[in-house]
Amino acid sequence: MNELLTILLQAEQQEGGSAWSGMIMIVAMIVIFYFFMIRPQSKKQKEIKKAREAMKKGDKVVTIGGIYGRVKEIKDNYIMLEVAQGITIKVDKSGVNPDPTADVKAAPEQKNSKKETETAANAPEGELEAGIDLEKAAGKVAKQN
Repeated sequence: MNELLTILLQAEQQEGGSAWSGMIMIVAMIVIFYFFMIRPQSKKQKEIKKAREAMKKGDKVVTIGGIYGRVKEIKDNYIMLEVAQGITIKVDKSGVNPDPTADVKAAPEQKNSKKETETAANAPEGELEAGIDLEKAAGKVAKQN
């Protein structure tokens, strides 16, 4: 142990001016960590906090456990989520994030909404352009549930 200390102290004395370069390297590392790790993480946390505060009834969300649902009720510390028809769960407010897939699906729907409206208006009752009978499809879904 003493030999190792002696070697390190001798190396320090021989280098001389490297104390400043060592300090510059440490400062550079701190700056790099700040801009590439700390700052982006704090921005992301602010966005998540803002999204949680803006949540309202009916919003699509996902829990940190991976459960997708819709907000049914919001209280001070918890949120009631409807995960299926008639099934609600109580989740801590900090464990809920906005559903990222809800934004992706909403954008294409907005672009095609006019086209879909025109198609639906021109289609015979109960059928769309693809020839799908909506009443039969709804009946199959009801039977599966």
